[in-house]
Amino acid sequence: MKIIDAHMHLSHIKSFKQTASERSHVDYSVEGLLREYEQNGITLGIGMGLTETDKESFPDRDAETPMELDMVADYPSQVVYCPGINPYKLDSAGLDALELALQQPEAVGIKIYLGYYPFYAYDDVYQPVYELAKQCKVPVVYHTGDTYSERGLLKYSHPITIDEVAVKHRDINFMMAHFGDPWVLDGAEVVYKNRNVFADLSGLMVGDAAECALLKNSPIFFAHLRHAITYCDHYEKLLFGTDWPLAPVKPYLEFVQELIPATYHEDVFYKTARRIFPKIIPIIER
Repeated sequence: MKIIDAHMHLSHIKSFKQTASERSHVDYSVEGLLREYEQNGITLGIGMGLTETDKESFPDRDAETPMELDMVADYPSQVVYCPGINPYKLDSAGLDALELALQQPEAVGIKIYLGYYPFYAYDDVYQPVYELAKQCKVPVVYHTGDTYSERGLLKYSHPITIDEVAVKHRDINFMMAHFGDPWVLDGAEVVYKNRNVFADLSGLMVGDAAECALLKNSPIFFAHLRHAITYCDHYEKLLFGTDWPLAPVKPYLEFVQELIPATYHEDVFYKTARRIFPKIIPIIER
């Protein structure tokens, strides 16, 4: 079975480097990622564009739109990305740069960081981004749920806010990163209700293989997640993602394999990503 990692990172972010060094113990480099992909049969990774400046760590008001994978000089065949949006840099220059980035084959979607920046998904600031998504026929990925920074504001990252955008823009596919965790039941309702909303299962655990095993085997830690997935009852709308480097690929892959019934593995690990990220089709088929 082919596997696509629908959510990972390759950016020089201080908190990612610290997590890789102190908790997940992964080799946080392009070479380290590709090595884990080869060892675990990962065909393609979709990176989420993210940058920070020397002035301020992420969420960084001074980061340019689009934010890219600044650890990648030349994109290897196993890596594509979603340009990230800084809503404070969405003037004509930022939008022109985003449009230019989306014309490149390795740019396969758009990433909006709800909660990190203080704007709701339906805020007018993002409307030009949605128009570009329509024009370029790419999905929009939202960060939802808990933020990996205490400077985030949780009210903006609640998954219920995506409902309004999904209704208004029925011709755009939206992917809810992290299934809205810890508000996964709300996230499940938004996915269930809207034909154009999907969710990835990334970022639900942070740590090395031993720490992931403890969480995975806990009888209560993922009870809320199992409840939400069962309630949603649309396994074909869920995607595998690791949020690497927050956890190594292998234990996270095993976690999602156990979480999802085997009948739906091909959808969750491959077909659904292929469906909502159409620009990856020529890349994975070459």
